[in-house]
Amino acid sequence: MNIYVTNLENAIDSDKLKEIFSSYGEVSSSEVVKDVFTGASRGFGYVEMEDDAARKAITALDQSVVNTLTITVKEAPEVKEQKGSYKVGNGAVNTYRFKRN
Repeated sequence: MNIYVTNLENAIDSDKLKEIFSSYGEVSSSEVVKDVFTGASRGFGYVEMEDDAARKAITALDQSVVNTLTITVKEAPEVKEQKGSYKVGNGAVNTYRFKRN
């Protein structure tokens, strides 16, 4: 199960996030999302665990205080596969739009 964690301090990195969740079960992966340009933490991250351990971690850690901030822990929503592009949209490409007369 993929877990979404918000309101993280800048001092918390992926290893520290894994350490926080590892007391509730084996952590498959942990990632704190960072800004592309500055490399600073954006304040949220994802942790992947087995389902039973993830449910225990969510109930135990939701609204708990970590390094002076109250974190929110919940199940991450499923990622939708997007088709198309921002120019064409989600439907099929109409080839007649690109033909020259």
